[in-house]
Amino acid sequence: MKIRLLAVGTKMPAWVEEGVETYRKRLPRDFSLEIEEIALGQRGKNADVAKARAQEAQRIRDRLRGDEFIVALEVKGKAWTTEQLAFEAGEWRMLGRDVVLLVGGPDGLAPELSAMADRKWSLSALTLPHPLVRILLAEQLYRAWTLLVGHPYHR
Repeated sequence: MKIRLLAVGTKMPAWVEEGVETYRKRLPRDFSLEIEEIALGQRGKNADVAKARAQEAQRIRDRLRGDEFIVALEVKGKAWTTEQLAFEAGEWRMLGRDVVLLVGGPDGLAPELSAMADRKWSLSALTLPHPLVRILLAEQLYRAWTLLVGHPYHR
């Protein structure tokens, strides 16, 4: 199973790339994480937020492959413990499909993307900066994998 993170936002600082890579390189090939950056919709003074979010949604839809299990990360999603994430990841593996995680831009995911999702997951009730979300996701996916295989990382 491959996990792809489609995340709105580009040009992450080096500390984000390093943090993500710390966990990505620990994951095995059959539980790999790939990150694809999606360009922000056009924003600026007096910008149309709905139009920007629609642009982001189209760019995300263009990257979907059609056979993936879709997990939308959004505030209104269900909060999971690490153990619940490990259970979900185990279920994803049994589906025999790749997984795509969707992270929207500053204004969240467009409603149609949320509606397409097989699962809706909330990392926190807090508002998290997008660079930090990438590192948090990579670490939690690694932690979930360690739980699945009985590795002592999660104690």
